[in-house]
Amino acid sequence: MSGLLTTPIQPAPSAQCPVDRPRLSQRAFGHIKRILPGLLLCGGVSGAAILLERLEAAALGGRWLEALVLAILVGTAVRTAWSPGSRWFAGITFSAKTLLEVAVFLLGASISAQTIMAAGPALIGGIAAAVVLAISAGYGIGRLLGLPHRMATLVACGNAICGNSAIAAVAPIIGADSEDVSASIAFTAVLGVLVVLGLPLLPALLHLSGQQYGVLAGLTVYAVPQVLAATAPVGAVAVHIGTLVKLVRVLMLGPVVLFLSLLTRRLRDETDEALPHVTAGDRPASGLPPLHKLVPWFIVGFLLLAALRSADLVPHASLGPIAVAANLLTVISMAALGLGTDLRVVARAGGRVTAAVTLSLLVLGAMSVALIRLLGIA
Repeated sequence: MSGLLTTPIQPAPSAQCPVDRPRLSQRAFGHIKRILPGLLLCGGVSGAAILLERLEAAALGGRWLEALVLAILVGTAVRTAWSPGSRWFAGITFSAKTLLEVAVFLLGASISAQTIMAAGPALIGGIAAAVVLAISAGYGIGRLLGLPHRMATLVACGNAICGNSAIAAVAPIIGADSEDVSASIAFTAVLGVLVVLGLPLLPALLHLSGQQYGVLAGLTVYAVPQVLAATAPVGAVAVHIGTLVKLVRVLMLGPVVLFLSLLTRRLRDETDEALPHVTAGDRPASGLPPLHKLVPWFIVGFLLLAALRSADLVPHASLGPIAVAANLLTVISMAALGLGTDLRVVARAGGRVTAAVTLSLLVLGAMSVALIRLLGIA
């Protein structure tokens, strides 16, 4: 027996699992602690917006400004009077990005196949054509006003597709200057708020139905959540059609980035002014961005949830709570959008950029109205 070799008893692998759990909990707690101040700030602004909406309804007998729009206004007012410090940034960014993505995903439960089929192939083709024409027109306007090739491309793609997301996706492909990217994104944020506030005035002026206005909003508003804010005052039909049209616009980002990547050889030879800080190195990127940047997860989730709704796999009892949750998250994200909007950026953007973005947006709006009339959308 003394000659037998004994092997030390090893702990079971599962015994090591609890060691990782505290680390995971610490990371989660650290993340919550980091975003909590900004998240509470956005929640406070949202609460003020909801309260103002109720006071407005009690005083005027109806709601002229929805909580979505009021959240933008209150947030912008706070941002103009006070610049949040670094401790607030993480929560504001989380609210403006992650929460709005979840809100758009949940919105898929309110869209059925009947709504999608109502758009028809003619409208989908018209949306694609409008995006291509808007990029061409925006680029041409920028060049006529003296903007460099890269800046004109950023302005054109941001206006025609999806604002900041398009600018961020296109910038490394064309080797855009970081200052141009910052100016484009900042100005897009300001103009996006103005569009959301002003667009609901057009149905009465242009005699647009809910479906027509949904198409107009989906073709002109920059971001998907902003479409919700711009269409909510007009009605559910405008919200559904506007969201659908906007999602088709967003899906155009992939083909546009692919096309621009094929032009990088020419862009490498451009002689724009010196680029001291380039977003993707000293030269335009030669490859494509990851697939998740071309087709965001929340768009895939939106379409999947819409498919489940169409197949009657989403319980009807859950549709109401899902809609309430989506609306609340959208209000919070709109508050974050307002808190991130500095109206003084317009004054610093420069006359050429201001004129290029504004004229490009007006051209896109005119093309959208023409498309509505051409397709005979009722």
